[in-house]
Amino acid sequence: MDQDDVRVRGGLVVPARELRWRFSRASGPGGQSVNTSDSRVELSYDLARSPALPPVLRERALRALAGRLAGGVLTVAASEHRSQLRNREAARERLAALLREALAPPPRARRPTRPGRGAVERRLQDKRARSRTKDLRRRRAGEE
Repeated sequence: MDQDDVRVRGGLVVPARELRWRFSRASGPGGQSVNTSDSRVELSYDLARSPALPPVLRERALRALAGRLAGGVLTVAASEHRSQLRNREAARERLAALLREALAPPPRARRPTRPGRGAVERRLQDKRARSRTKDLRRRRAGEE
């Protein structure tokens, strides 16, 4: 594994050769070199055509990230640090986190259950008590 590869989870690694980097000037405050350093980083990964992912996982990721993809390409930007190197690390970590979340298996379906007899009885008892309380607050016909 190369240091520029993105480790998603376990044995799943996105090789550095499948990643595309773009650098630009970051907005916001800076120092004297604010106009000359390209510290903002954009990391793009062609998810739709990647041979690094098995077809089943690729389809799952494409469905999960459908709103974030542009032509099957996932792009992540990082500009919170002043150094390009730290922004590259942040973008790499953000990409890994997105892929990790998208590749996670769907949660197990909820198994429907019914409330127990004790829970039903307690609920009905509470309803009766509440009803009695409200009944006692009511004015009777001959009062006043």
